[in-house]
Amino acid sequence: MKRIWLAAFALSMLAPLAAAQADEPMKGTFTAHQACPAFLSIRKQTNPGNVELVPEQSYRLLAANKPNPTYYRVEVEGAQPVERWVPVDCGEVKSADGTTVPAPTTPSQPAPGNNTPSGGGGGASYVFAISWQPAFCEGMPGKTECKTQTPERFDATHFTLHGLWPQPRGNAYCGVPQQDVEADKAHRWEDLPEPQLDPATRTALEQAMPGTASFLERHEWVEHGSCFFEKSADAYFRREVALIGQINASPVQKLFADNIGKEIETSDIRQAFDQAFGNGAGDRVRVACKRDGNRRIITELTIGLRGEVTDNASLATLIAGASPTDQGCTSGIVDAVGLQ
Repeated sequence: MKRIWLAAFALSMLAPLAAAQADEPMKGTFTAHQACPAFLSIRKQTNPGNVELVPEQSYRLLAANKPNPTYYRVEVEGAQPVERWVPVDCGEVKSADGTTVPAPTTPSQPAPGNNTPSGGGGGASYVFAISWQPAFCEGMPGKTECKTQTPERFDATHFTLHGLWPQPRGNAYCGVPQQDVEADKAHRWEDLPEPQLDPATRTALEQAMPGTASFLERHEWVEHGSCFFEKSADAYFRREVALIGQINASPVQKLFADNIGKEIETSDIRQAFDQAFGNGAGDRVRVACKRDGNRRIITELTIGLRGEVTDNASLATLIAGASPTDQGCTSGIVDAVGLQ
């Protein structure tokens, strides 16, 4: 009898602990704003299949890991298992009624609208995100830039701009009015102010960033460009165009263009970066992939940079100053234009 009582007492003591550690159920959607790993285990950081969320794609929201969450559990179609944990600062949450849920405040994520710009000079660091547009359009066929894409267009065989993001993560919306922050988070990018660009910069940007057809440049300027060390939209985008131009004139672009419709290894991509931008450059490159039916396609490359991004900046020098990163997915198909 005493043994039974002790067992019951132990269970009663454990119950509050179990409740405290239980997930917090949530309903709604989670929209990714960058390519983030989707973990099976938060503690072990395991990621079977090297699954990543696709920027600007929405996922069914299932739970938070605790009342003031650091991770959300979402459903990633095509992943095995489909339920995965993603960092809260990877995107934003909308409740079941469509209301945007304020992001949890963490030390790495200051409150929107109250941030200060990242400093210029040799210590500034960035993530430079470039997309493979046909793969992006597999998941977003309704976008204007995807409806009009053809095999002959520049973005069918060249990398396109996603963004240049001052670090650390969460360094965003520097000095941006709250109404613009809210419009951006609600994806009302057409309501954002148009960045002031010289005609030549605008023309070059429209080729390098097809998403301008969906006001992507307005979003990028408000969220990330506002934290660029030089407070000029023209300088910010002009220098991004120059950086991706160096990639599109390199063996990295040739590797992709020569293998459209085929699978390539991440090790080959990193080797192409080494060839183009110096030994070790490939170690600063992360490859993002997504599932498309029974295929795994390459959607994006994120490249670490450190240094002053000037008009004549050398991409090789900026990459060399950054820290190495994990490789991301191990291989993927270079997608062709059109739904496969």
